[in-house]
Amino acid sequence: MEELVIPTGMLERYGEDLTAKKYITNPAIARDNEIKQVILCLLTPEKSALLVGKPGIGKTAIVEGLAYLIQKNEVPNALKGWHIIKINITSLLGEINVEGATEAKIDLLIKELNEREKTILFIDETHVLVNKNTTDNSGIDFANMLKAGLDRGTIKMIGATTTEEYETYILRDRAFLRRFQKIEVLETDAEDTVKILLGTIPKLEAQMNVKLNYTDFIKEKIMKFIVEMTDEYKRVYEIASRYPDICLTIIANAFTYAVFDNETEVKIKHIYKAICNAKNIYEDVKLKEIERFKKEFKDLIREENVDLESRE
Repeated sequence: MEELVIPTGMLERYGEDLTAKKYITNPAIARDNEIKQVILCLLTPEKSALLVGKPGIGKTAIVEGLAYLIQKNEVPNALKGWHIIKINITSLLGEINVEGATEAKIDLLIKELNEREKTILFIDETHVLVNKNTTDNSGIDFANMLKAGLDRGTIKMIGATTTEEYETYILRDRAFLRRFQKIEVLETDAEDTVKILLGTIPKLEAQMNVKLNYTDFIKEKIMKFIVEMTDEYKRVYEIASRYPDICLTIIANAFTYAVFDNETEVKIKHIYKAICNAKNIYEDVKLKEIERFKKEFKDLIREENVDLESRE
């Protein structure tokens, strides 16, 4: 029987290795350009990457996309064998007892990063590092503690933050900012969003153990409808949900309805319920889209004998 080995490193204890994660599909469909920019940043001495964009547009998916490519050895030789470790900086608050001595967690992490090769730190909500006056980090100046390692290039990092938080917090700390190359992440267009939805279906099927058993033509028609019904001017203003996230929520809800009904397939009635109960578009718009859905999918609705009065 193998001896149980408990990880003692800070990265193993508090981080998630995205390059060791199991990916069913490419998590960053249609984001080749952004991934290339991240790679170029990481290959540049003394530079790290900072993804900046609106909420819900897939910044974390870009980092997972790079991890996926590293897994498949589809990166430049200089990045092969590297690990991307996602860590929540708030988990590093406080102290820990090491061999009878009390040490700050963040100090141990920085020491470990300085000594560890081929490791990229991924920190979402990077603004927390520089906003040391919030209760989240108890006044600890994380950014200042990381600067020396970033300067020397012994610490490589990918950060992600929203446009608003970038402008409010990170721009104020020029010394921290110059260690990074800003990468603007824009909302995907309608065509790419459809590709993302279609590419995410196998992941949802595996996670929820139900299938969307329609032809590719019908699947694409459903995804196009959901993308069209959630375009920019139909969304509830500033709900922090955009392409592709706003669409993925509706698709995931359809799968959830199928699971709730104890069914092994997602049918048109589940898509219908997810659309009827969408919280992220205006109510008057939703009523129009429901009527349009009934017309566009009338054949399937009739074939599957969908109860159009049942929306829950």
